[in-house]
Order: sequence, then C-alpha cells, then structure tokens
Amino acid sequence: MNSALILIAGLAVLLVGAEVLVRAASSLARELGVPPLVIGLTVLAFGTSAPELAVAISAACTGKTGITFGNVVGSNIANVGLIIGLTAAIRTLKVDRSIVIQEIPLMLVATALTILLASDSLFRRAPDAINRLDGILLLVGFAAFLCLGARSVSKSRQKDSSARRATREHEKRRSIHWVLTSSLVVLGLTGVLLGSHWTVAGATRVAQAVGLSQTVIGLTIVALGTSLPELTTSLMAAMRGHCDLALGNVVGSNVFNLLLVLGVSATIRTVPVPDGGRIDLLLLALFSVILLPLAVSQRKLVRTEGLVLLFGYVTYVLWRVLQPS
Repeated sequence: MNSALILIAGLAVLLVGAEVLVRAASSLARELGVPPLVIGLTVLAFGTSAPELAVAISAACTGKTGITFGNVVGSNIANVGLIIGLTAAIRTLKVDRSIVIQEIPLMLVATALTILLASDSLFRRAPDAINRLDGILLLVGFAAFLCLGARSVSKSRQKDSSARRATREHEKRRSIHWVLTSSLVVLGLTGVLLGSHWTVAGATRVAQAVGLSQTVIGLTIVALGTSLPELTTSLMAAMRGHCDLALGNVVGSNVFNLLLVLGVSATIRTVPVPDGGRIDLLLLALFSVILLPLAVSQRKLVRTEGLVLLFGYVTYVLWRVLQPS
C-alpha cells in the first residue's frame, strides 16, 4: 500500500476508533453506575487525547521518538493556533471565569514543567531530553491535575441539586446492554491501537520519501491528524453556543497531552529534544502564554484575535516544513 494511503487510513481508523471508544466507554460507565463526574474526568477527557496517546506510545515502543516529540508539541500548538484560532474566527468565544483563573494557569504550569524537564543542558552537561524520571514526574503532575479537577467539580455539583436529580433520572434510563457496550469498547480500543500503528508507519515512510524528518512529520501531519477530535468538538460546540466547552476542551487536551501522553511515552523510552526542538518548545510556550491575556481581555476571544492565532500557526507550520532537515 502507498505510504500516503497508509497514513490516511491510519488516521481515519484512529479517529473512528477513538470516537467509538469514548461513546462506548461512557455508556459502559453509566451502565456500571459510575458517577458522571468520574466519566467526565477520565473517560471523556482521555478520549479526546486518545489518538495522541496511542500514536505516542506506538512511536516510543518502536524507537521513533521524533514522532513522539512532534506529535505532543505539534498537537498543543495546533490546539491553540489552529483550533482556538479557527473557532474564534468563526464565532466569538465567551470565556468562563473558571477557565481564566484555573484551567489556563494549569496549562501554563504543565507547559513550564515540561520545558523545564526537557532543558537538561541548562542544569547539567547532558543532551536535552525527557527521560524516564521526567516521565514519572509528569504522571505525578497528571494525577494532581485529576484530583484538583475532581475536587472543583465535586464542590460545584454539591451545590446543584437539580443536576443531581437529573443524574438520578438519567441513571433510570439505561438503554444499552452491558455486553454490547463492552464489545464496542474493545472495538474502539482495537481501532485506536491499529490506527496508531498505521499512522506511525505511514508517517515514517512519508518522511523518508520526501526527505522530511520524523519530528517535522510529527509536528505537522500527525499532529494535525490527531487533533481532529478537538477541532471537530470545538467547532461544533462553538456553533451550538457552548463556547466554554470549546475553549475548555482545548485547554484540557493540552494538559493531558503534556502530562499524560508525554509522561507515559517517556517512561517507555527517553524522548530526546530533536534538532530545532528548542524553538518548538519556545513557540509552544508562546502560544500557551498568549492565550491568557487574550482570554482576560473583555473575557472573550473575538474574530480578530482568532485570525491572529490562525496566522501565527500557519506561519509556524510553513517555516517548520521549509526548514532543512
């Protein structure tokens, strides 16, 4: 099969598998009586980052750490520059107070921690890399992030008696059988794993064929492909008027990518910072930091700001692709 077709097929299977996995796992959790709070903080949040996680693990296991690095960093840059930029360009995004005071600062902390752990040359004479110890520290940070989110959401739900009543009514209407739902979970997981394998294999062959490095392919093609769930979710949420969901989806995904995806990958195999990777990390920090003042100003993201983010992302991608490997 042609390398490009393998890559496209891998991305398609990956995205469909992730969608099936999220929906089926959510239904299964409800069937088993798991509270919606736990579903939101685990199944759904993990689901939007499932493609990145699957690709990163597959790449780490096969030694293609350039794709691992490029996938995580490229996805986070795309989430802010492309997804938030495009969404805000289509419709003004109103920014919820909690996103400004909690979620964006948490994303900035996760970004700063990742860059700090990757900057080995600043503290000792060693190549820049995310090693196994760094990966463990990122996973500890991810656990702390989940605990903080659980506590915050739990407090808000305790004050909302109507939400609790709605939850009880919803639990009475269980329509999907446990066996069928379990089968769909397995099917979705299989699609994610198979799709990630094809994506990494196809991306590697494309990189070799056109003379691009694994890192550049990961930063562009793979990152764009694995960010499609966030893109479609954010666009649909914005068009339906759920602006807080659109922005929160992207910010949460960025935290998951850095702490969970990169953390798991680094515990499997050290992820070196490739040539030009320092600039990628610097631009990751820039795209992350600029989101806070944009969100604070008038508590909304308007079309002009969205176009600025979008222009910055397109410029970055063109510059990265045109750089000599």
